[in-house]
Amino acid sequence: MNRYLCHLFAPSSRRLFPEDSLQRIAQAIAAGEKTHTGEVMFAVEAELSFAQLWRGVSAREHAQAAFAHLRTWDTAANNGVLIYLLLADKRIEIVADRGLRGKVGDDQWRAVCAQMEAKLAAGQAEAAVVGAVQAVSALLARHFPQDGSIPDEDELPNRPVFL
Repeated sequence: MNRYLCHLFAPSSRRLFPEDSLQRIAQAIAAGEKTHTGEVMFAVEAELSFAQLWRGVSAREHAQAAFAHLRTWDTAANNGVLIYLLLADKRIEIVADRGLRGKVGDDQWRAVCAQMEAKLAAGQAEAAVVGAVQAVSALLARHFPQDGSIPDEDELPNRPVFL
């Protein structure tokens, strides 16, 4: 019952991330992508539908569905990463494509989430996302550095997505 109430009274994602904030997050994604050949996306969702709650859909499951829906997996090097925030559950999920399997461990992804959670708890939503984007970009740069030897096209949009 508590989860239903949290979703019913979830904060507005558009109020938390106004237009100027979205632009700065997109700029952080673009700046990070200059250091690696990966693709980073950020998606935020205020709440799940009652049908999803009734079925027991977890934040992780919905993040994976968003990863597919947003085509974050659709990169030439299979190195797309989705940072997903579900406001009602206060959950952050990072979904990484198969090209990162064996390169970045779960503990590294959890560290990015923990850093983001701390800033969100302090009321710094934009700083939380920008910090997570920078941390994910640093991990991608370690394994998929942008050395200029291969032309790198921006395969996915940098603008944050409201789901």
